[in-house]
Amino acid sequence: MKRIADRFVVVLDANVLFPFRKRDVLLRFCEAGLFRARWSPQILDEWTRSLVALKPEFAASIQAQLAAMHAAFPEALVTGHEPLTAALELPDPDDRHVLAAAIRCGAQHIVTDNLSDFPAAALDGFAIEAIDADEFLARTFDLYPTEALATLNLIREGYRKPPFTPSEFVMDLMAKGLPKLASRIAPLRSLM
Repeated sequence: MKRIADRFVVVLDANVLFPFRKRDVLLRFCEAGLFRARWSPQILDEWTRSLVALKPEFAASIQAQLAAMHAAFPEALVTGHEPLTAALELPDPDDRHVLAAAIRCGAQHIVTDNLSDFPAAALDGFAIEAIDADEFLARTFDLYPTEALATLNLIREGYRKPPFTPSEFVMDLMAKGLPKLASRIAPLRSLM
């Protein structure tokens, strides 16, 4: 098995941290050592502000989740990228900080569900690929099927309200915007 230090580096955009199931699977795959996640203070701020705006009654829980992420992944925080931001060109100037963070930490991918905000022509010179969360998780599963399946099974077993059978978990992943990942585990349900 590859050492964790040899695994690829990705920047997780705020929009893939927003939906709980995507965030949970991404962070659990990272925790399992299948890749190395990175984010900037701006990305975390955008994620938490958006979530609190939608669900203000969960503000304390969201801050607790943020603190847990800092504790679990202290190496994930990218700083020192701000000077790069002004020189970058993207369709939405508000996304330049994400590319700057990816350049700063040597990321191979920006995991985002807003692919049009990160066109290949703008990223090619930096050897960075923008990829949506579902495609990224499916590719990661293909690279490390044994570890990924074990991680997904731990996730499934951890859900108690409601609990999921393997088939229900596959359907939940599909419903939560992860159909490619779900298609990878559907034929393996008997192993979960």
